[in-house]
Amino acid sequence: MITKRIIPCLDVKDGRVVKGVNFSGLSDVSDPVALGKYYSDHGADELVFYDITASGEGRSIFADVLRAVAANVFIPLTVGGGISSLQDFDRVLKCGADKVSVNSGAIRNPQLIYEAAKLYGDQCVVLSVDVKRVDGRFTVFAKGGRENTGLDALDWIVRGVENGAGEIVVNSIDTDGVKGGFDLEMLKAVSDRVNVPVIASGGAGKAEDFVALFKALPKVDAGLAASIFHFGEVEIAEVKEILAKANIPVRR
Repeated sequence: MITKRIIPCLDVKDGRVVKGVNFSGLSDVSDPVALGKYYSDHGADELVFYDITASGEGRSIFADVLRAVAANVFIPLTVGGGISSLQDFDRVLKCGADKVSVNSGAIRNPQLIYEAAKLYGDQCVVLSVDVKRVDGRFTVFAKGGRENTGLDALDWIVRGVENGAGEIVVNSIDTDGVKGGFDLEMLKAVSDRVNVPVIASGGAGKAEDFVALFKALPKVDAGLAASIFHFGEVEIAEVKEILAKANIPVRR
């Protein structure tokens, strides 16, 4: 049986890891290099690095910070933020990323997913989608959750997979930082529509939330979290121990 992955996320702004609630009210957390190394050394299966203001500010990702993080982690590294061209893919991969996450750039140019998958392989292309309920409908937001695109999230995700995205990260804006558990309704709707790995993001508040996620939605491949790991509320090893006791396969 395929093991479930536990993935901490570094949301980076101005070279520092930050965290907020519902994609706003950001507060400083830590140095991304030190924090990334800590997670690499303490049981994380993968690491996600998002330069969260790159798209909104219309700039490229901070390459120097990314290189330093990549040099200190020895687990798969997914990187996103300001990815809007094949040149951005190339630069990020050369900085040490294993996978590239595209969000707003794909909304502006859906062909980017197809072109990147053709050039680098499906396994390298991650479609990250920021989703919020608007009038009862799952809706895609861009630019770090600040811009309502009007796109139906489920249709957009299916289109991304058809274009070659090898993995989907579903970021629930409604549950982000709230620590009340993952957005199971949203995640079920997505995992029922696609046959590529789905990563759940937004809402983890305790180790048991990961158990609830994988028990309710066995098709979900990974759980991603930030604040509960950043602030030491839960250790990754503790999450994995509780998952193993619940007969959910994890790498230990």
